[in-house]
Amino acid sequence: MSTDVQPVTRTSSSSVSFGRFCQSVLLLLIRIYFFWQLFKIGLSKLENIATPIGFFTKLGIPYPEISAWTVGCTECFGGILIVAGLASRLAALPVTIALAVAYWVADRNAVLNIWGHPDKFVSAAPFPFFLAALIVLCFGPGWFSLDAIFGRLFRGRREE
Repeated sequence: MSTDVQPVTRTSSSSVSFGRFCQSVLLLLIRIYFFWQLFKIGLSKLENIATPIGFFTKLGIPYPEISAWTVGCTECFGGILIVAGLASRLAALPVTIALAVAYWVADRNAVLNIWGHPDKFVSAAPFPFFLAALIVLCFGPGWFSLDAIFGRLFRGRREE
């Protein structure tokens, strides 16, 4: 490699490494902040299951008992898995689906008017959790996660 190109390559490599580090820190902060809250919301539903069953019955959701248990377990266990960064993308899928359904059922007007009144869409209660779940689903948990730690451990063992 030419000596003229090496400083540019090193600078580019450093900025990519810094960018990956920042991405992992941001993913960690998103996981801790949003999914710890989602875990607590799900745990609260499971501890007082009559409240979500009554709410789901009022909304006309079929099988409100099963739906309440399913949503509570998805939020509670999916939230804690994502906080830990364990099976994050797998856990983010049902969480994303549950939040999309919550959006549709509880805030249908906000969803239908996403282009005409985007402020209603982004101010709806499920939005920050839905966005955070989509981010983890698309980008994974980042370097600071159990998924990444196990990946590094198993990769190291295969190379030995």
